[in-house]
Amino acid sequence: MTHIQITTLETPRLRLRQWQTSDYAAFAELNADPEVMRYFPNPLTTDESNHLAERCKNLIAAHGWGFWAVELKQTGQFIAFVGLHAQPTRFSFSPCVEIGWRFAKAYWQQGYATEAAQACLTFAFDQLQLEHVVAFTAHNNAASEKVMQRLGMQFMQDFEHPELAADSPLLKHKLYRIERNQFQS
Repeated sequence: MTHIQITTLETPRLRLRQWQTSDYAAFAELNADPEVMRYFPNPLTTDESNHLAERCKNLIAAHGWGFWAVELKQTGQFIAFVGLHAQPTRFSFSPCVEIGWRFAKAYWQQGYATEAAQACLTFAFDQLQLEHVVAFTAHNNAASEKVMQRLGMQFMQDFEHPELAADSPLLKHKLYRIERNQFQS
């Protein structure tokens, strides 16, 4: 049996690492916040949030990378999840690897999402040798779209999220993409 090396990423202020059980309560609080979750179908229950954390933890254990738990280096406080997730068949633009983030509200508008996402993109292109990475968000999520633009990602297309109902106000999404050579230049 091969041993998977679990990657931890560090930035000046953040550590992106494997999940710990101690992260789950703060993650559940973040996922229960209606403002944090307003571009998702609904806030998550504690059980749903714990299940998501377990899924993230198991994917990292299996592949060495994924949606990492994010902590402030200075305090060790869990503040978010950020990372990469393979989408082999889910979308019309699959196969692809998406980058995504979700931060507790207290940590918005401080540059943390861009800082963590830049570390993820460096890992995606230098270590995983990906040719491109995508990101997407609901049409009216201007804050996430601004992070994508700050990362140098280019708008590709509008699309309807395949897991949302036709009458969902979140159905329409924006797809962004960045090529390895765009990121490295």
